[in-house]
Amino acid sequence: MKHLLLILIIFSISCNAQTISLEQAVTYEQQTGTIPQSTTYIKDINNSLNKYIGTWKGYLNGNTYEFSFIKKENVGGYDVNWDLLVGRLKVLDSSGNVIYNTFNEQDDLKTKFKGDNFQSDLKAYKMYFVGNSVGCAEYGDVYLRIQPSTPSQMTIIMLPDNDIVVEGVCPTNFQPTIPYKQLIHLTKQ
Repeated sequence: MKHLLLILIIFSISCNAQTISLEQAVTYEQQTGTIPQSTTYIKDINNSLNKYIGTWKGYLNGNTYEFSFIKKENVGGYDVNWDLLVGRLKVLDSSGNVIYNTFNEQDDLKTKFKGDNFQSDLKAYKMYFVGNSVGCAEYGDVYLRIQPSTPSQMTIIMLPDNDIVVEGVCPTNFQPTIPYKQLIHLTKQ
């Protein structure tokens, strides 16, 4: 009898736990402002993140931008577990000098470039980036967009969280790692 009761308790708990897709999470957030409390895992059920995985390269203002994205599954540390992208970035100036590079960083958390979820129209994936110059307000959302007709082409745009800089910390000639509000056109490598 004790075993039957234990089985029933476990079954009832597992019935309340829910896995939803990334797309469903966006819909719930649009309609109600939150996801259901019973949600324990927001999964890339439709493999919507897969098109972003890989290395992408582009050029802007004389610099070379190389992005690499991997998909991490069932990532904890939030109220629910998520499937998300982790980004790495390498920026070279016109002479080939490295301006920024997290390609060799083994710890995904230290890349400071992680996925959030899709935009409400499901056409762009939103990530969060924190550069090396936090005192210069170098952090914000990065939007990745791939048109279905050109799957080997991607555009990226960064929108900073704010423009408040710490006086005396940010040099007057500061340039953000990912230029703000400028499209970077990338090609899959």
